[in-house]
Amino acid sequence: AGGLGEFVEYLNRAQSTLHPPVVVTGRDDDRAVEVEVALQYNESINEMVVSYCNNINTIDGGTHLTGFRTALTRTLNSYAKGVVSAKNKDLTITGEDFKEGLTAIVSVRVPDPKFQGQTKTKLGNDEVEGIVAKVVNDKLAEFLEKNPAAAKKVIAKAQLAAEAREAHRAEAVAEAA
Repeated sequence: AGGLGEFVEYLNRAQSTLHPPVVVTGRDDDRAVEVEVALQYNESINEMVVSYCNNINTIDGGTHLTGFRTALTRTLNSYAKGVVSAKNKDLTITGEDFKEGLTAIVSVRVPDPKFQGQTKTKLGNDEVEGIVAKVVNDKLAEFLEKNPAAAKKVIAKAQLAAEAREAHRAEAVAEAA
């Protein structure tokens, strides 16, 4: 009944979450593509992202998932630049760092979907990537600005992941030397 937001809460039911679900929706009227994304971060290190096109589970992702990941990384990195402490200014947060603890559902409705392969497990419409990226970028940036406490928790989690990744890399370099 609660749509994708409720679905994300259900997927996170056994987790300690960092914020309420964020639901972003948008539409490209020129191409009649509808986008709905729900996401929520939890305290785990696991990522769970599920994608759909016209209610078909695209288990191998596709252009809609690529657009989501691109916008998520770009938007969160942009926000992080304004809130990162001075001691962490040299730390580079990557898309991998933003995946930790992410639960998301990406759903698009496309009038003429082009799936790759017989099993319809991967969406191939190139235009969908940009549409999803624009919707997620605009709406997620708006959420971050209106909910700074939740935004800071997400950024802090990604910073912690980046610090752990850098420490692991430094350790591997030291062992190799």
